[in-house]
Amino acid sequence: MKLPIIRSFSEFIEENGQDKVEAAIATLEHVSQARGLKDEEVDVIGELLSNMYGSIEVSKAVSEGATQKEALNSFMQRVMGSIDR
Repeated sequence: MKLPIIRSFSEFIEENGQDKVEAAIATLEHVSQARGLKDEEVDVIGELLSNMYGSIEVSKAVSEGATQKEALNSFMQRVMGSIDR
């Protein structure tokens, strides 16, 4: 996951709505099942998906009153905490 990408997707959600990111997620999930994709291509799609899902969580936290910085930091702490386990 890349914080600048999550931040960018979060800003996109603020400006354009979560439904557009959810549609992109559905599209990427479908494409990831295509035959003939190389492992590297699947990895890139997976990275994009994880960043998009993260941005939805960050956007929800912002809509609940957190600042974007607080929401991003909290999200990344949860991610890093789950990796350490």
